[in-house]
Amino acid sequence: MSDSRHFDDKGDVRMVDVSGKEITTRVAVASAVIQMQPATLQAIMEDRIPKGAVLQSARIAGIMAAKETGRLIPLCHPLSLHSVEIAIEPHGEDSLRIEASCRTADRTGIEMEALTAASVAALTIYDMCKALDRGMVIRQVQLERKEGGRSGLWQRQSGEES
Repeated sequence: MSDSRHFDDKGDVRMVDVSGKEITTRVAVASAVIQMQPATLQAIMEDRIPKGAVLQSARIAGIMAAKETGRLIPLCHPLSLHSVEIAIEPHGEDSLRIEASCRTADRTGIEMEALTAASVAALTIYDMCKALDRGMVIRQVQLERKEGGRSGLWQRQSGEES
């Protein structure tokens, strides 16, 4: 347990002190895929879902979720977000791919905000469409890229999935 930065010398959980770290621009991009029946995807794309505008609602939900990440994930630092963008596009005939991009200038990474945004956007799509298709599957929630901080650039290799 002593190797984990979230534990003190006695093994008690703590929030990592990042006050001594340099403020740098940090960017993280995460994605998720939600698979559904082709008819459900068609209804979404034609704006025929009874609950309303699915893609717009999912974008708003993803942005709101990114802003709340520090409250949702234990020991995650609350960050000041400078930008959150959510892109949602058809992915084949039966899926939507969500990409969440977050940017800040801070002392710690923004990966959790991007992952939270992509996840909640996918959950919102599920919620709005579950009356038509309870068999939807959310999969491949993963970090695509992160920039900034001591470790610099990390990017998922083409074809690499979690």
